[in-house]
Amino acid sequence: MGLWNQFSTVMLRQRGHLFGWVPVCLALGIGWYFSLAAEPSIPLLWATALAVAALAVVARALPEVTAPFAVGLALVLLGLLLAAFRAHSISAPVLGWRYYGAVEGRVVALDRSQSDAPRITLDQVRLERVPPARTPSRVRVSLHSKLPGAVAPKPGMQVMTTAHLSPPAGPVEPGGFDFQRHAWFAGLGAVGYARVPLLGIAEPAERDPGLALFRLRMAASARVRAHLPGDIGGFAAAITTGDRSAISQAALQNLRSSNLAHLLAISGLHMGLLSAVVFGAARLILALHPVSATGWPSRSIAAAAALIAATGYLALSGGNVATERAYIMCAVALCGLMIGRRAISLRAVAVAGIIVLTLRPEALMGPGFQMSFAATTALVAVFGWMRDFEGEVIPKRLRPVAAVVISSAVAGFATAPISAAHFNTVAHYGLVANLLSVPLMGVLVIPAAVLAAILAPIGGEGLPLWAMGLGLRWILSVADLVAHLPGARSFVPGPGGWVLPLLSLGFLWLILWQGRMRWLGAPAMLLSFALWQGATRPDVLVADTGTLVGVMTPAGRALSKERGAGFVARNWLENDGDGVDQAMAAQRWAAQEAGIIHLSGKRAVAAFTGCQPEDIVVASVEITTAQTWGCPIYDPVRLRETGALALTKSAQGWRITTARDRAGLRLWNSRPKRQ
Repeated sequence: MGLWNQFSTVMLRQRGHLFGWVPVCLALGIGWYFSLAAEPSIPLLWATALAVAALAVVARALPEVTAPFAVGLALVLLGLLLAAFRAHSISAPVLGWRYYGAVEGRVVALDRSQSDAPRITLDQVRLERVPPARTPSRVRVSLHSKLPGAVAPKPGMQVMTTAHLSPPAGPVEPGGFDFQRHAWFAGLGAVGYARVPLLGIAEPAERDPGLALFRLRMAASARVRAHLPGDIGGFAAAITTGDRSAISQAALQNLRSSNLAHLLAISGLHMGLLSAVVFGAARLILALHPVSATGWPSRSIAAAAALIAATGYLALSGGNVATERAYIMCAVALCGLMIGRRAISLRAVAVAGIIVLTLRPEALMGPGFQMSFAATTALVAVFGWMRDFEGEVIPKRLRPVAAVVISSAVAGFATAPISAAHFNTVAHYGLVANLLSVPLMGVLVIPAAVLAAILAPIGGEGLPLWAMGLGLRWILSVADLVAHLPGARSFVPGPGGWVLPLLSLGFLWLILWQGRMRWLGAPAMLLSFALWQGATRPDVLVADTGTLVGVMTPAGRALSKERGAGFVARNWLENDGDGVDQAMAAQRWAAQEAGIIHLSGKRAVAAFTGCQPEDIVVASVEITTAQTWGCPIYDPVRLRETGALALTKSAQGWRITTARDRAGLRLWNSRPKRQ
């Protein structure tokens, strides 16, 4: 009884804080769904729904100290159901083969590829000799043509070209980033490129409400760039309209190396600053007249004005997942102000998390969601502890400066492990760069952007944009300076699958649990870092097309080619924590002694004479039945079934893991074959 009484006391202490665990339980269920090796059947999903209902009923009859466990299990199962429903509800045709031919469609998105080529996304797609039932609803095409005669794509324009299309590619290595899953939830059924000019079929329809905001965004972006050319204009367009197509790769790299790339994404920082500027301006205006200052609910009115501005910003920015997430968090805080509740609290963060996970469960798997909520949760917790601390630790005059330093440090420490896990880099001077840049976003860049938006209808945006450009020029200069400092960044290998979940649970336990037991979160976090430190990389990696092989050597991974399959090569080296480029990694190939033979092209296959039984042959072209050499052979036909390979040497020989084994058979990777 004594032990039960202690347990009851501990659980009752958490009663007021259990709401914070709701999004955590939902996230556990969503993560469970995405980790499954096979897609749950429809009868199984119905049975899960019945289990959720039964647990909800049972929880009512359980004692107050044990009911939360039944509710928690129900929420975990509900998270699984939310993810499954979302995945099934957006089902659309996916191209099941490589296609070359005419592609026709309507332009619904414009951006740039990683190779800095213009890229368009088309809907209302028509493919030559492909029936509508098997035609993807959306395709994305990079435009590599440099021939004259190409039209400049416009929002809503009907265009056509001749393009190479293929299904979204699987992970570049077993357990790696799953682009197939990403494309499924983005609605992309095929991706590819065109080397011939883009032709216009019809101009955008004047009355097309579905693309009205897209046209407005592109028009606003062009207007901003007309006043601010170059990277400054590209930066300004990115943070006002979400259009990143005008910023150079060099500037992007500098921002990433200095840990300032988050300033490009319209996320919590921008939405929060915009809302704060509008809220403060509205309260100041209302305070100018005695009637509005004393007789009106000025705080609620200002919060409503800020919410309207944030909604407009969401629409103008294109409404991507990161911006939607930031808008929901700001909306929750502003609605709290309207009804007289505390705007910033862990409960508000929990509400925002519940809404985001319910609407877009797949967001949980992306770095944007993880970094955003990690930073927000840590900031709210730290400033909450500081607010509750008795005594004046920081003098009033220094509090604004201290707030900037503390917020930058806390957000940086909270997001650094997640950023390193996803992007394999650590920016060592990121805190300095943020301290020199983020305050300017709040005092100059965002206020100038708000003023430019207000004056744009009468053509008065020139001066505010000029002021905005001054701030952005400073930020780009800081990024360039910091990025080129010696040792500005280092590379870390990718963690194992359990590292981030364990780290996140330890972090949340430390913040959400009440009492001394909260410190149990610290050992969990330390264990996650220990697991990360002990993670090993495969001895051999094979691309799913057979065009590239990577063998680990004492000097780092050796690549079989110095050019070609650049995306795969870059990902392998980044996951190894290796900062060299593909050409340098290819120079190591002569030193590899793993017994891996790579045959690139038909001539190499034709000239090959044979191999030893312990060797492994990888070919970039199909090997016929007549070409057998007495050793394992992986050609494109076989790799199409297995996906990318990871090989690890053991005393018993090679242990081979395939990408298909790790990814399982899911909605997004089970494609029909060409008939």
